[in-house]
Amino acid sequence: MGIVAKQSFYNIISVILAFAIGALNTIVFYPRAMGEELYGIVLILLAQSNILQPIFSYGVQHTVIKYFSAASSRKEQDKLLLFSLFIPLFIILPSAVLFFGYYPEIAAYLSTKNPEIGEFIYLIFIIAISTAYFEIFYNWARVQKQTTVGNFLKEVYQRLLITVLLIAYFLQWLDFSGFINALLVGYYLRLAIIMGYSLWLYRPQLYFEWPENTRQLLTYSSLIFLSAFGASVIIDIDASMLGKLVEDKYVAYYRVAIFIAAIIEAPRRALSQIISPLVAEALNKNKTEELNGLLKKSSTNLLLVAGLFFVLINANIQDLYAFIYVLNGKAGFALAIPVVLYISVTKLFTALTGCTDNIITNSRYYYAVPFLSMGSAIAVVYLNLHFIEQLGFIGAAIATLLVISSFNVIKMGLVFKWYGITPWSKNTLYLLLLIGGTYFAFLPLALPFPAFVNLVVKSSLITAVYLAACLQFNLSPAVNDFVSNSYQKIKVYFRGSRP
Repeated sequence: MGIVAKQSFYNIISVILAFAIGALNTIVFYPRAMGEELYGIVLILLAQSNILQPIFSYGVQHTVIKYFSAASSRKEQDKLLLFSLFIPLFIILPSAVLFFGYYPEIAAYLSTKNPEIGEFIYLIFIIAISTAYFEIFYNWARVQKQTTVGNFLKEVYQRLLITVLLIAYFLQWLDFSGFINALLVGYYLRLAIIMGYSLWLYRPQLYFEWPENTRQLLTYSSLIFLSAFGASVIIDIDASMLGKLVEDKYVAYYRVAIFIAAIIEAPRRALSQIISPLVAEALNKNKTEELNGLLKKSSTNLLLVAGLFFVLINANIQDLYAFIYVLNGKAGFALAIPVVLYISVTKLFTALTGCTDNIITNSRYYYAVPFLSMGSAIAVVYLNLHFIEQLGFIGAAIATLLVISSFNVIKMGLVFKWYGITPWSKNTLYLLLLIGGTYFAFLPLALPFPAFVNLVVKSSLITAVYLAACLQFNLSPAVNDFVSNSYQKIKVYFRGSRP
C-alpha cells in the first residue's frame, strides 16, 4: 500500500471516529447536558474563533507546504519553518492590544441578539491563537509525509475533549464558565502535543536571519491569508450570522444538520492531509502527468465514497431524525431536514472536484486564490443576509449551496485552462448515475420497524447494492484492488489459523 493510500486509510479511520464522537456530542450530550441555548452559545463562539484563526496564522501554514520541497538547502528549509513561527506574532500582538483594549465594545456588538455570549468573548481570541499555531506545527509534520498523529489531534482529540467536558458539566463538576475555561486548557494541551511531535520529526536549527526568498514568502502568505480568511468565512459565517439574526436554538438545529451532512466530506478531509504536499511536489517538479493522475484518482475515489455516504444519509433522513428524537427528546431538530439535503449536495459536488483546490493553492497561479475565496465569501455573506431574512436558517444552507457550487465550477475551469486537466473520467458519469439511481430507489422505501432497526436494515441494503455495482463495473480500480488484497489477506489468515 502506497504512502497516499496507507495514510489516507488511517486518516479516514480517524475522521470516521471523530464523526462518531461528534455525533454523540451533537445529538446526545450537548442537547441533554446543556440544552439548545447554551449549545448555541458554544457553537457561535467557536465559529467566530474559526473565522479569526486564518487572520492570526496569516497563511504561513500553506507557505510551508508549498515552499518546503522547493527550498534550495536544509538551511533554507529551517529558516522557512522559523519564518512560519514569527510572522503570526506581527498580527497577534497588536490584535491582542486592540481586542482587549476594546473588549466591552466588542462584547456588546457580538452579543446583540444573545446577551449571554458577551461574558465569554475572550474564548474567541484565545482559541484562535491556539488553532493558528496548531495548523502551523501540523504542517511541519505534513511536509515530512507524516499526517496520522496530527490528523488524530485535529479530528478526534477536540471532539473527545468536548465529550469529557460535557460529561463533567452534566455531573455538575463544572459550571458553564468552568466548561469554557477547561475547553481553553484542552486546546492548548493539543497545541503542546503537536509541537512536541513536529519537533521530534524535524528539529530546525535556529538562524537569526530571514529566508533568501522572504519577499516571495510574504507575498504568497498574504495572498493565501486572504484566501484562507475567505474560506473560513464560507464555512463559519452562517453560524456566526445566525447567532445575530435568529435565536440560539435555531443555530443548534442548523449545526446538527450541517454536522450530519459533513460526514460526506470525511474521505476528502482524510485524503487532503497527505495529498497536498504530493501535489506541491509534482508542481514544483513540473510533473503534469503525475498531477493529472492525482486529480483524476482523487476525484473518482472521493466521489465513490462520498456518494455512498450521500445516499446513506439522505435516503434514511426521516429515520435518522426519528432516532435523534429518541436519543435527545428534542423534536425541533427535525426542522432542519432540508438543510441536510442542500449541504449534502454541496459536499458531493466538492468531492467530485478531487484535489482541484490543492492544485490551485500550490500552483504558480496562486494569485487567483484570494480573488476566488474573497469573492465567494462576499457572495455567501450577501446571499445569507437575503435568504436568512426570507427563509430563516434554511436560507443559509441554500446560500452555501449556490456559492460553493458556482465557485467549484470556476476552479475546475481554471485548472483546465492552466494545465489542460480535469477531474472527470468516464467513470464520473457512471458514479453519478449510480448515486442518483440508488438514492431515488431507496428514498421511498419505508420499513415498519423502530427507527434504529430501519436505519440498520436499509443502510445494509444500500451499502450492498452500491458496493456491488462499484466492484462489478470496476468504477474505481483502487477500491477494487483494496478489496481484492483485503480478501486475499483474510483467506491467508484463516488458512493459517486452521489446525
